[in-house]
Amino acid sequence: MDMPICLPSLFLSHGSPMLAVEDSPAGQFLDALGEQLPWPKAIVVASAHFVADRPMLGGHVQPHTVHDFGGFPEPLYQIRYPAPGHPDLAREAMQRLADAGLSAKVRENHGLDHGVWVPLRRMYPDADIPVVPLSVNPTGTAAQHYAVGQALAPLRDEGVLVIGSGGFVHNLGDLDWAHKDAPLAPWAAEFGDWMHAALAARDLPALLDWQQRAPHARHAHPTVEHLMPLFVALGAAGDTATVRTLHRSHEFGSLALDAFAFD
Repeated sequence: MDMPICLPSLFLSHGSPMLAVEDSPAGQFLDALGEQLPWPKAIVVASAHFVADRPMLGGHVQPHTVHDFGGFPEPLYQIRYPAPGHPDLAREAMQRLADAGLSAKVRENHGLDHGVWVPLRRMYPDADIPVVPLSVNPTGTAAQHYAVGQALAPLRDEGVLVIGSGGFVHNLGDLDWAHKDAPLAPWAAEFGDWMHAALAARDLPALLDWQQRAPHARHAHPTVEHLMPLFVALGAAGDTATVRTLHRSHEFGSLALDAFAFD
């Protein structure tokens, strides 16, 4: 009998869209990650680039690849990630969110933005696992996104991989675009170290109040949508989950690409 395996939930930093093709430390990490995990029956990805004022789930049977960026080399726009969708899973997730008191909706024709397809292209290049994108709320709190993850936690027992795809430190206005290998800025390091310590201690009150407690919080995230997927993944892991740091690297001086597993 094919029994589903309870997978960890993941937070992945997707960085620049060039992560899809570059031979970088973060890309190499993602190349190996898919092989290190039990094979998922489907994947739900909370993406920083799918924003809505309520939880929204992509319900297309064959979602299109969205190139939601500009100014990059032309070959990047030719990439397609033809993973199938999973409308039934989208509806199940919507119902679980509704049962938790969260007003959720399925968007029938939604595609896969680069927060979804860039990491998945590295992890699962054959694009043969059904994918359901999930929105984040750019005006929502960490606690609200944690609650979204909690509502979806039972999906992991069904063999569904829940991923939050965002950025660990994400301030595009403060990047050193001329020096991809610039050292990590002190303010970004201090924010990252605080987050790592709070996650390792599983200090949930501190994490949910990160904007007030973490050093340089607003510098690290002038807008919050790239950190909110972390709280979805953390909530999906359950109340007693352990935290594993899977990867640490950065680009352009402060674009931190850390990744975590919660299990």
